[in-house]
Amino acid sequence: MKKLKLYLDTSVISHLEQQDALDKMADTRKLWELVKTGEFDVCISPAVMVELDGCTEPKRENLLSLLGEVNYTELDETEEVLELAGKYLDAGILPKKSNRDRQHIAYACTNNCDMVISWNFKHLVNYKTIMGVKSVNAVAGYKEMPIYTPTMLVEGGTDDDT
Repeated sequence: MKKLKLYLDTSVISHLEQQDALDKMADTRKLWELVKTGEFDVCISPAVMVELDGCTEPKRENLLSLLGEVNYTELDETEEVLELAGKYLDAGILPKKSNRDRQHIAYACTNNCDMVISWNFKHLVNYKTIMGVKSVNAVAGYKEMPIYTPTMLVEGGTDDDT
């Protein structure tokens, strides 16, 4: 079976050090351990790096250090990414101020990722966005792009609870 190719948005990396959301941090760290073993192919984008650079210290340094522990591919910004993100805007899926959120999805779609992983319920992990992306992608010739939380990948992943 081929490895899943995951696009991680900034919220996932940020939740590796999210003391005010311990359950989410725990699930993110479980996912991170799987990523470290090479179970998934991981992609991030320049949008992620810009957002991480905007974190305050020492969180920024800690997150970049954690990112350095795993193998990942940093995707290139292309005209195709920007055009698809623009189609999401034109379709009213996400507001103009959510440019990076639209880009996260577009990076995943244009680089043939299997899913977007995010904790961003307001803009990404919600019915309106998922169905809107599905519609735009169908018209634009891209595959469906599931958007899941880390919990959805790590729940039920072991037999320890039997």
